[in-house]
Amino acid sequence: MPRLTNLPNIISIARLLLVPLAVWLIVSGLYPAAFWLFMIAGVSDAVDGFFARLFDAQTPLGSYIDPLADKMLLVGVYVTLGFQGLLPDWLVILVVFRDLLIIGGALLLYAMSDQSLSMAPLWVSKINTVAQLALAAIVLARAALFFDDGGALEIMIYLVAATTFVSGMGYLGRWIRGMAVDV
Repeated sequence: MPRLTNLPNIISIARLLLVPLAVWLIVSGLYPAAFWLFMIAGVSDAVDGFFARLFDAQTPLGSYIDPLADKMLLVGVYVTLGFQGLLPDWLVILVVFRDLLIIGGALLLYAMSDQSLSMAPLWVSKINTVAQLALAAIVLARAALFFDDGGALEIMIYLVAATTFVSGMGYLGRWIRGMAVDV
């Protein structure tokens, strides 16, 4: 039975539970609170992984909950920021499409083969997650604190677009190779 009492798992579950609150704060225009909540959620992503490795507390459950919490947080925040006009629609669509590609591809590969469902991220996907977190933080900081980003927003939008595309293609390539059958 999965250990829900494992500290890294508890942190990941807490991050997952913060998603509706983050979305509500953004929709309500409470950008300072949304910014700080998002920062806490972002830091918790690093903390749960650090604790899991430090205390040898990595679990199969955690390997699913952690990326699920990341995806739910980022997709929830990106879609909401898009609806608020704070992120370009095309970027929100690209980010959501990539995540659907990842989830759909993993499930399709699992259903069509005898391989176990693997949630191991690509290195470019880790870079993409950091870039997505940074972009959302910049957008929320600008809205909350009237932060002058010095042009970082535009650079980050294109960096996120590039890493999102490259990581999506990386996963697609991984699954195509995974579904190839030696004859």
